[in-house]
Amino acid sequence: MTDYIGILLLIVIGAGLAALILALTTILGAKKTNPDKELPFETGNLPTPGGAHQRFPVHFYLVAILFVVFDVEIAFLYPWAVNFKKLGMFGLVEMFVFLAILLLGWYFVIKRGVLDWK
Repeated sequence: MTDYIGILLLIVIGAGLAALILALTTILGAKKTNPDKELPFETGNLPTPGGAHQRFPVHFYLVAILFVVFDVEIAFLYPWAVNFKKLGMFGLVEMFVFLAILLLGWYFVIKRGVLDWK
């Protein structure tokens, strides 16, 4: 049990420090409010009246998913660049195949008009 005293002490000190910081910001923090601070922040636009269950265009989701997909695929270029000398000509050809597939996917996205804002 004595082996865990250091970990327990670290947890107690961390929790105590977090509680102290929260208490100090509550006590010493600014108390002034104004109507602008009370409004919900929605990219600078005032909230529009209407229900919360209205239809949301799926186009936004498609753009977000495409960003994630292509961003992750481009992230594979970094390890390839780091190991370029070890991979040699085989690695170069494989990366050109990978980039060709990536560009084919990008061409498909552009051809389908997914990124066109109407």
